[in-house]
Amino acid sequence: MEKNSMKQKMLIKSEAILRFLITDDEKLDTLIMCKSSEIELVTSDLAMHEAISSIRKDDSFRLNKLGKFFEVVKVVSHEDVTRNKKPALTEKRMEEIRKIALKKRE
Repeated sequence: MEKNSMKQKMLIKSEAILRFLITDDEKLDTLIMCKSSEIELVTSDLAMHEAISSIRKDDSFRLNKLGKFFEVVKVVSHEDVTRNKKPALTEKRMEEIRKIALKKRE
């Protein structure tokens, strides 16, 4: 039995990616920066596109966190998984992502 098949998969959404890239969220930072041997982190190219496109020039975006994200998280093709084309990213969707990513955490 492969050790990899025993790993639990966790899907990282656009909002969490944006939060990781532009804020200091201890729980999320730890999850991604301290790569777990028991959890495989996965996201889609669509989620990456949405998150990166939602960054504004006045955000405290850290390029080194993006590099670490790509090192730790497996990125899969939205089109391969869903058999659907990626939807166009609208301003409304970007605002939705930002609202969820930046909401006050308790």
